[in-house]
Amino acid sequence: MANRIVVDPITRIEGHLRIEAEIKDGKITDAWSSGTMVRGIEIILKGRDPRDAWAFTERVCGVCTTVHALASVRSVEDALGIVVPPNAELIRNLMFCAQYMQDHVVHFYHLHALDWVDVVSALSADPDKTSAIAQSISNYPKSSPKYFADLKNRLKAFVDSGQLGIFANGYWGHKAYKLPPEVNLIGVAHYLEALEWQKEIVKVHTIFGGKNPHPNYLVGGVPCSLNLSEVNAINTERLAYVGKLIDDAATFIEQVYIPDLLAIAGFYKDWGAIGGGLTNYMAYGDLPVNGVGDPKSFKFPRGIILNRDLSKVVELDAKNADQIQEYISHSYYDYSDGDNAGKHPWDGETKLNYTGPKPPYEFIDVEKKYSWLKTPRWQGKAMEVGPLARCLVGYASGRKDFIDAVTGVLTALNVPVEALFSTLGRTAARGIETKLVAGWAKEFYGKLLESIKGGDTRTFTSEKWDPDTWSAEAKGVGLTEAPRGALAHWIVIKDKKIDNYQMVVPSTWNASPRDAKGQRSAYEESLIGTPIADPENPLEILRTIHSFDPCIACAVHLYDEKGTYVHQIQTF
Repeated sequence: MANRIVVDPITRIEGHLRIEAEIKDGKITDAWSSGTMVRGIEIILKGRDPRDAWAFTERVCGVCTTVHALASVRSVEDALGIVVPPNAELIRNLMFCAQYMQDHVVHFYHLHALDWVDVVSALSADPDKTSAIAQSISNYPKSSPKYFADLKNRLKAFVDSGQLGIFANGYWGHKAYKLPPEVNLIGVAHYLEALEWQKEIVKVHTIFGGKNPHPNYLVGGVPCSLNLSEVNAINTERLAYVGKLIDDAATFIEQVYIPDLLAIAGFYKDWGAIGGGLTNYMAYGDLPVNGVGDPKSFKFPRGIILNRDLSKVVELDAKNADQIQEYISHSYYDYSDGDNAGKHPWDGETKLNYTGPKPPYEFIDVEKKYSWLKTPRWQGKAMEVGPLARCLVGYASGRKDFIDAVTGVLTALNVPVEALFSTLGRTAARGIETKLVAGWAKEFYGKLLESIKGGDTRTFTSEKWDPDTWSAEAKGVGLTEAPRGALAHWIVIKDKKIDNYQMVVPSTWNASPRDAKGQRSAYEESLIGTPIADPENPLEILRTIHSFDPCIACAVHLYDEKGTYVHQIQTF
């Protein structure tokens, strides 16, 4: 008889997520993913000026900030037919790359590494052996025996104090951990190093966007001017600083992140056959290089992989109502034409209707509605989105940079290409694309300098900025690739105001509940067959779910003018 367990909340993510799983004979036989918060940004935006939408959507999350703003301004620009200047596209690309480098490193060390690294085991590490291992895999300068001895003493004092803080709730000593103490100590050391490093690369956002984590954006371009001799503009000094930040980030990725990823993955090759889940993958693509947003020029290609067939890439059209639809048969919403209808986002509805159990409750009723996430489908098929999807589309597209990067990692780990379809492959793909993005950032930086030297300092176009020039009705879609996967904002503008706005975010694709046909989405499908060593401490569930880097954004509380609690709206 199957035993159902609950992990709620899934920790080390942005937001709240509940996973229920049935275990039989030591393996998961069924699973359900429940988003326990409701996002209301679409409702808030109705009736507002479309040029302001980015400022609201960006705040749906404290992690994926810049990409929501990017998708938003692109949706408006698409609706109004605005083409931004090449410099604006390059600056947006640089902000995009900075977000990726920061986000992926933070994910690996601070959101996912502790699923593989046993912090307590590091206390028994030999600093001399740790140093030898570190120096054998990288030339990172902080790798002396004294460095690791000092770190071990700091960690021991931390543990002895009983105030474990961020390390308090781990499954330390779990039989699923495989790393030797010395590799665990390297992981802990670089966990702390990455905390310091990650706050540097996001300064790119403050230079071009004025602040972080919610940098400014602008329909028609970017909100900064280029003038090499003006103190209040992006001048020579600021551009040089951006170049240094990019170089430093590339060094950390090359000397710390990638070596650690390969070293840790080498002890967990069995996870190259666990957590694969769905066989369909989708990427909208991003990082245009020709200044007009032509998908054929994207560094991240656009397309779909079906049934893990890497011999071809299927084209997708986000504007086609027959391709992308959202369903609510197991979601806490109502549609005017019934729960089994599928709606393209331009026709989407956000009518909240919670019909689930009143908390606290033991189990969700999986035969009914059980999540605040809608269920998106491409031509009726469930899709996985994210780093693995992007790498597979790039690889299948015949792109040499992707083929070389993917082949290099597979060779280093001595695993076949089929190992990509797994929890291990998902985690490796994030490292693969981080290394690619670091190189692309340098390329975009060089192109921006060339453009400025050539006399082009335009960063904004005022064409069609005046609402009196707009059509009575317009529709647009803004596509991008958030670090967690395919992200799109659809907008309908009527009489100069937002009439409808719908966001379909990566975790909606991956974490959504079943559709009316009973098809699982990526999280649920990926858990099937996962071995569970200890149902009381289901570390293996965290490994696979964290490999997607879940992001289900923060709750919002409403108060009246006297400060009295009125109602709580929770958002994902």
